[in-house]
Formats: sequence, structure tokens, C-alpha cells
Amino acid sequence: MILAAATQVPPESTQQAVTYPSLFLLVVIGALVPVVPTGALVSSAAVVAVHQTSPFSLLVVFGVAAFAAFLGDVALYWLGQRGMRSKNGSRWLAAIRDRAPEERLAQAQEKLKDHGVMVLVLSRLVPAGRIPVMLACLMAQMPLRRFARGDVPACLAWAVTYQLIGILGGSLFREPWEGVAVAVALTVVISVAPAVWRRVRHTAA
Repeated sequence: MILAAATQVPPESTQQAVTYPSLFLLVVIGALVPVVPTGALVSSAAVVAVHQTSPFSLLVVFGVAAFAAFLGDVALYWLGQRGMRSKNGSRWLAAIRDRAPEERLAQAQEKLKDHGVMVLVLSRLVPAGRIPVMLACLMAQMPLRRFARGDVPACLAWAVTYQLIGILGGSLFREPWEGVAVAVALTVVISVAPAVWRRVRHTAA
């Protein structure tokens, strides 16, 4: 009876059950450990959602990605606060500092002073901009509740941006894997372009 019932479950339902929890977990991990390409994950999930028959697939991908990013950001900020209050710091705070070069941190502090928590929205959209702004918030002793309020629109804007990349890739190609390849390529280009531009400008100077 169990086997017969299992064979009657649509493959798409099984795929969604596996994809959405995996997306949630990977985005949370990517927010905590900024080496996981979370933008590419969201874009790839959006490509798959475009090719599914359910009209709510894209909405679920958006909700899962935004909520997971928010939880990861808040958790990392809370861990950073604990490190700031500790005499010996913490490995989480050290990891945040290691990924925030002095020049980027100074820029983040200046923008935070001028624009307040709204700078969090831009930091989520600019590659490698999230961690320097988060460290600037920690150094400014911003309360967790205020950081969380600013991080909500940041995560929503981030999820929309990378989902649109996936929708573009998914709508251009008939096969999902082709759309995933294009979406991943676009997110990689977006991620490395600022660093390449800074290196070229530094070399020219």
C-alpha cells in the first residue's frame, strides 16, 4: 500500500519537497559563511520554478530565499555582537573582520553615517558589500532589532534581483539546465565585475 501510494505522488511534488528545504538551508549557510554562492542558488531555483506547472513556484522560491537570507544575516549579526562584547572576541567576529578590508570598511562606515540602516539594502545588492556594512553596524553598536528592521527590505530586494536573473535565464531556453547555466554565469559575472574593475582602475592609476 505504501509503495503504491508513493508511485502516485507527482514527481514535481517530490522535486519541490527536496528543492525548497535545500535552498533554505544553503542560503542560511551562505549568509553565515560567505563563500557559498547564494545568488547563483536563488537564480538556479528560479529557473527550475519557471519550468514548473505550479503558478506559485516562483513565489515560494522568493519567500524561501528572502526568509533564509534574513535568518542568516540576523544570526551572523548576533554572533558578531557576542564577539564584540567578549574580551577575546570570537571566530565569527574574526571571520567578519577578515572579509572587510579597511578601505571597504571606511566606505561602509561613511555610508552608514549618511544613510542609516537603508545602506543595508545596497550592501545586499553590491557584491562583497554585505560584510563590510555589517561590521560597520557592529562597530557602531547598532542594536539587533534595528539591524533586523533594515535587513528585511535588503533581503527582499536581494531575493527579487537574483530571482529576476533566474526568470530571464529560464524564459530564454526550453531546457532548464540551459537556463541554470546562463543564470549561474550571469551571477558569477555580477560577483567578479566590481573586483575586476577596482583592479583595472588601480593598475591604471
